[in-house]
Amino acid sequence: MQQNKLNIVLYQPVIPQNTGSIARMCACTGAILHLIHPLGFQIDDAAVKRAGLDYWPFVDLKTHNSWEDFMNSEQPKHLTLYSKFASQIYTEAHYSLPSYLVFGSETKGLPPSIHEEFTTQFYKIPMRTSIVRSLNLAQSAAIVLYEVIRQNNLGVELT
Repeated sequence: MQQNKLNIVLYQPVIPQNTGSIARMCACTGAILHLIHPLGFQIDDAAVKRAGLDYWPFVDLKTHNSWEDFMNSEQPKHLTLYSKFASQIYTEAHYSLPSYLVFGSETKGLPPSIHEEFTTQFYKIPMRTSIVRSLNLAQSAAIVLYEVIRQNNLGVELT
């Protein structure tokens, strides 16, 4: 599988264990992990490394100083973004490759300016938000990434 087919983008993540877990998933799938600053931790933070264990050498990691830097350097053609406030369900999206899957900060989500610019590209994962606030960021990223893999028949390429 070409490394650039799958991209996980974390906008200003704050919980190192989530990022470490997502990094491990990226190592397992060949997805590129994009981190958009500011981060709520240092990338060399022990909590990040612990969650990613010994997979960090296999993570294709790109850092970006801002959303604008990310957009300018990557120029993504197939961008999908995730929010519990979206009206479309993630399985309704058609995931063309290369796919960029964008997730907001665990505490703030994505800023209103991004919601306004990409209104039709927002999706949600169904959940009972009357009972729980949200899914864990790492779980959300896994659900969506594996939907992209399923839709594009990439499973065989991962083995």
